[in-house]
Amino acid sequence: MAFSGGRDSLALLHATCRAAQTLGLQVVALHIHHGLLPEADAWLARAQRLCTRWRRRGFPLQLRWARLSGQPAPGESLEAWARAGRYAALARLAGEAGASLVLLAHHRRDQAETVLLQALRGGGPAGLSAMPASVQRAGLTWARPWLAQPHAAIDAYVRRHRLRPVIDPSNADPSLARSRLRGQVWPALSAAFGDAEGALAAAARRAQEAQAALTELAAMDLAERVDGAGRLRVAAWRQLSLARQANALRAWWQSQTGRGAPDVLVARLLTEVPAHGAAQWPAGQGWRVLQHRGWLQASGDAPPQATDGPVLTLDLSQPGHWPAAGWGGTFEVVVVAERGVAPALLRTVTLRPRGGGERFQFDPRSLPRGLKKQFQAAAVPVEGRGGPLVWAGDGRLLFVPGLGLDARCHAPPGAPQLGLRWRPDPGQSAQTKAAG
Repeated sequence: MAFSGGRDSLALLHATCRAAQTLGLQVVALHIHHGLLPEADAWLARAQRLCTRWRRRGFPLQLRWARLSGQPAPGESLEAWARAGRYAALARLAGEAGASLVLLAHHRRDQAETVLLQALRGGGPAGLSAMPASVQRAGLTWARPWLAQPHAAIDAYVRRHRLRPVIDPSNADPSLARSRLRGQVWPALSAAFGDAEGALAAAARRAQEAQAALTELAAMDLAERVDGAGRLRVAAWRQLSLARQANALRAWWQSQTGRGAPDVLVARLLTEVPAHGAAQWPAGQGWRVLQHRGWLQASGDAPPQATDGPVLTLDLSQPGHWPAAGWGGTFEVVVVAERGVAPALLRTVTLRPRGGGERFQFDPRSLPRGLKKQFQAAAVPVEGRGGPLVWAGDGRLLFVPGLGLDARCHAPPGAPQLGLRWRPDPGQSAQTKAAG
């Protein structure tokens, strides 16, 4: 579980260790040293002493830790940088420990604060959904077992067991949005509205239901409007009502880039996309939208992705996002209703660079053709042709970035199946390593 040493994570670690004693489970405390405050070294030392002491008392506990390096990119907030680095480090440590479940100590007050912050930032249903109680990401289950527990209950647990958490001075830093909310807004809000914490948490649950419905609607709307290369057919998209166009556009952009669509971009595309012709729109953070031959395509402004990289073996048989080390990108695996492949076929796949002579079949009714001709026929720009080819264990070509899944590998109608997408990392050059 994620363990900072603060009040919430200390209480959850203590409760988890007590339960693990009874269940015969091993607990791994994952501590991230952010390197941002002078107290960080002392917090790590304190976490090491605590875990050693509790282990001697019979708790089935070990500690793993990592230190973040680097700094925020220009224009990136310190909070966002630290959060992204923390979750990446937690995933790596959990994988090294052989864990499949990571516990996070967020509680109901944290959920209520997140709803308020998202509302003040103009968030829609996805943002107002705040934090899920459980989510699958990077092959791990991330769970928040105390998300429905009130702030007061955590305080009571800490007092009852005489726990001594560390005090993070950044919690009182007025330059941080959440700190301002906690110190200046929340006391007045809770005084004026006694059940603000519970009411806002309930609003998050309703927003989650609304977002789930919108996600299902978008999946239905995009099923026949997005091809295997992730391009959106303009004419078919325009057949939807304006509200559904916007909803489908946001879902499409999220699936292609892994980030929410800026409101300005959605507004421009709704009003500016012509029925024919070529055009492009800047989307920020290294991305743009291209229109060509009646299709919309998300494109990174990064240098062209390398067509050469390491030979890797991966398991892509579960939905999620799976980085391909050395290739400058990530595979996204999603459940689809058609034109996918059987999960078993993705259990052991090999990533290789293009070697020449590969043939790809785009549609079940077409014939296999060389990759160059297929790229040209599909109007895939040069910068969209990089990334690794994915081969099945039986030697069949499964997937080509920019083209999608080979039709010869499609699962039969009605069978469980998965779709595969390649998402280059914008703003970063792919590493070019010799295959070996």
